[in-house]
This record gives sequence, C-alpha cells and structure tokens, in this order.
Amino acid sequence: MNTRLTWICHGATTASRKTLFPLDEPLEGKAAEDAGRMAAPPRADRIATSPALRARQTADALRLEARIDQALRDCDHGRWAGRSITTIEAEEPENLVAWMSDPEAAPHGGESLLDLRTRVAGWMDGESALGGHVIAISHAAVIRAAVAHVLQAPHSSFWRSDIEPLAIVCMTSNGSRWCLRFPY
Repeated sequence: MNTRLTWICHGATTASRKTLFPLDEPLEGKAAEDAGRMAAPPRADRIATSPALRARQTADALRLEARIDQALRDCDHGRWAGRSITTIEAEEPENLVAWMSDPEAAPHGGESLLDLRTRVAGWMDGESALGGHVIAISHAAVIRAAVAHVLQAPHSSFWRSDIEPLAIVCMTSNGSRWCLRFPY
C-alpha cells in the first residue's frame, strides 16, 4: 500500500527564537501570518497534529482540520523545559553532552532520543499500513527523528538535520520501506 507523508513543522515561537527547550507556548505573532500565507497543502486522507498549542495554531493558520495525535508530541525535555541550552551547558555540561551523544540518555528526566525515534517510527509504520496521504503538523525534533528513521541512519545523525519553522518534509512508503521525497 502506498503512503505519502507530508510533515509540516510548526511556526516559530519565542522559545525557538531564543534557543530555549520548549514549553507549551503559542506561536509568536508573525508566525501565524506566515503560515497563513503558505500555499494550501494538497488534499489529504488524514491530517494529524501534535497536541502542543504551537502545532494546533499552525494547523489552524493553514486552515487544516487536524485530529490531535499524542504520538506527534514534541520530545519531553523534562526539567530542562523552558530553559536555554546555554544555561544547561553552564549548569549541567556533562548532562548535556550525555544527552547529545548517547541516544539512550535522558538526564533531564524526560524522553531519550532513542525513545523519541522509536515513538515516531511506530507512528509512521501505523500510517504506512493505512495508505493514502497524511499530513502531520509537529516539531523539529519529531521530524528529525523521522528523517533518521527513513534513512536508517545512526542515532548521531539526529543532530545533522536542521528543520526550520514551517518547513515541509515529504516522505513516501510502498508498504515495506520509507523514502524521502523531494517534490520541488
């Protein structure tokens, strides 16, 4: 069964502009306008969004009626949520290094990157079984995990993809494997 998956990263937030580990913050003022000016996404059989406010607001700005899917939630950053990476680097340098180098580490008390990738891969495989076109509005970390899964890349590759606010990443599945798709 063929599946087309269109990922849309939520719009910019104050946290993303200030390199903070995110909380459940809204889009910054201009981000909703930017999303509203994007070309209309193609017709989809299913549209899903992360439960986070910033993802739901992005779906609304795109005029997409999306169902909330917990599997599309952002990585749980535990006690680091709302704090800057600079602060974490100064206060907990060994924990930050562990989290960035060991995919099983979760020194912040949240989710490890291995757990994130496993969650995202499971969601993608479930969507592949359904076929058709699905649009998913989610987070940069979730989309990076999806890209690493599709490429069957080592866990260290997670840090090698930059996903900007409102970025669109396309993938296809023939039912047995996923591929990146570059439509433009």
